[in-house]
Amino acid sequence: MPQNEYIERFQKQHGKRLDHDERTRKRLARSSHKASESARSFTGLRAKLYAKKRHAEKIQMRKQIKAHEEKKLKTTSAPQEPSSTPLPQYLLDRDHQTSTAKTLSTQIKNKRAEKAARYSVPIPKVKGISEEEMFKAVKTGKKTQKKAWKRMITKPTFVPANFTRRPVKYERFIRPMGLRYKKAHVTHPELRVTVQLPILGVKKNPQNPLYTQLGVLTRGTVIEVNVSELGLVTAGGKVVWGRWAQVTNQCEMDGCVNAVLLV
Repeated sequence: MPQNEYIERFQKQHGKRLDHDERTRKRLARSSHKASESARSFTGLRAKLYAKKRHAEKIQMRKQIKAHEEKKLKTTSAPQEPSSTPLPQYLLDRDHQTSTAKTLSTQIKNKRAEKAARYSVPIPKVKGISEEEMFKAVKTGKKTQKKAWKRMITKPTFVPANFTRRPVKYERFIRPMGLRYKKAHVTHPELRVTVQLPILGVKKNPQNPLYTQLGVLTRGTVIEVNVSELGLVTAGGKVVWGRWAQVTNQCEMDGCVNAVLLV
């Protein structure tokens, strides 16, 4: 059992409270009142985000109710009286084919929606960063200091352990040691836990492909972290080693890397 399922482990060992089911029922009954109170009391950006979330929930609920009603109507409908004009053989199963096609279409749409939700990220859009903000020109030259082809990166970066630095004379991009990060605070959205995990690599920086090669960590960057400490396993029972996560903060401002695991 993973280390985070301590509540389930306690329940298996010692059982639940005697009033557990009653408390769960009451909490569920109060949830609508709590949601209504939150909708009235929230202000500003928090209110907009909450209204958007509730709007999506209501749309989904209405779709489910409508689908359930249609299914109920089909099952409870009385058989039609036989028609006076006989139908040819190839038209007898036409109604069944129509309902089957509609069911298949609905299933395909649901699968597409699930797939899109699976590959969605917490931060779909980020603000662009200019090269003047990202790089600082470093002047070189034995006496004149007129050459300015070197660039120092001013944002946090990730450098792998097996990285071999080029000779100083030929190094174009300089990544300061003080801005290199090896670990990130990763939050699991379903388990609701935050763990410090080692970074394995930078997979995608939305700003520029060059920043991905250099390992720059900006807001919205997708990184790969080592999740073996979380105890996640695959369907076959193998331990999951690496998972992707998205950076959610401005690392240079906070002094750490915060990310959300993509599950």
